[in-house]
This record gives sequence, C-alpha cells and structure tokens, in this order.
Amino acid sequence: MKTFFSQRTGSVHEAEEDYTPITLQESIEKTRQALNMAYTGFDNAVEEDLIDSYIYEINALQKRYKHLTDLALTETVAAGGKESDVNSPVCPLVGQVLG
Repeated sequence: MKTFFSQRTGSVHEAEEDYTPITLQESIEKTRQALNMAYTGFDNAVEEDLIDSYIYEINALQKRYKHLTDLALTETVAAGGKESDVNSPVCPLVGQVLG
C-alpha cells in the first residue's frame, strides 16, 4: 500500500477551535438538526447497507434527543418548581416533544 504525503502551499493558518461549552438548548437544537439530516439521508438512500446505517443513526439520535429533553424537563422543574414556567427557554422545546 502506498502512502502519499502532500505539502500545503500558502499560509500556515490553523483554525482555532471553540471550546466554550454549549447550553442544553443548543445541544437539543443540534440534535434536532442532525435528526432531520438523518431522516433526509434515509429518504434518499437506495443501498441496503446505507439504509441500515441511517436506521441506526436515527435510533441513536432519537434516544439522545429524548435524554436531552428529559434532562431539560428536570432542570425546568428543579429551577422553577413547576413545568409551566413561561420564562424558561427550554420549555418550548420540551413542550414540542412531550405534547
């Protein structure tokens, strides 16, 4: 097996990574976007192996989404003492999932 190495020409600019922690709401939104992308990929998949991989990915993302919304619900209950706290930014997300 051959290994090829390439040299970059131009500036030696490294991308800085953002290590700031994301909020629970941002994590829920990113998971929702990933879930939508996985559904789109599943709808367009033709090969059997690719379909299987999308099924596994969708199942994993659904479990992550449920965990995050359950966590948001417990945070909302712990912070305000009641589930219907209108000022909480997480409540609309939890309301959409739980109905």
